[in-house]
Amino acid sequence: MSELTTAARPYARAVFEMAKETKSLSDWSDSLSFMGAVASDAGVAALLETPKMAKQAGADAFIKLCDNKLDDKATNLVKTLADNNRIKLFPEISTLFEVLKDEEEGSVEAIVRSASKLTKAEEKSIATALKKRLGREVKLKVSIDKALLGGAIIKAGDLVIDGSIQGRLKKMTTAMAN
Repeated sequence: MSELTTAARPYARAVFEMAKETKSLSDWSDSLSFMGAVASDAGVAALLETPKMAKQAGADAFIKLCDNKLDDKATNLVKTLADNNRIKLFPEISTLFEVLKDEEEGSVEAIVRSASKLTKAEEKSIATALKKRLGREVKLKVSIDKALLGGAIIKAGDLVIDGSIQGRLKKMTTAMAN
């Protein structure tokens, strides 16, 4: 995945700078998210990876699949990526763009994986604690992970808080071994 991130970074940065200049961060966020979803569809990916698919034909097919939901600048981005065999980078470009957008807006996305559904109060408590710790607005993305026996794992930027039962057991084992 790091190869995709490396390849996607210059495109995400260029789109971000353009969106920032034109004050269209939200519009680009929506467009890139949509194009990322289209590009990550298995059928679309298979179609675009077909060796017989010419670059221009791939761009035209992708634009047509987007069903007139793209403006001229987004269409030009599709063509540029197609010329460089990079349409598959859209999901990664979208993710990197969101990170840049969040930094610009002074917020951070926190991913919370919990063993069971969190209450609104628990979500608010986590968001408040992270805001205090990170000094930024926090957007929570919560999911249930049945593989966790209990507790939760929180990732916000470079910060990882492992409050899962497995994580606690691992810490106890390490402490007892020392």
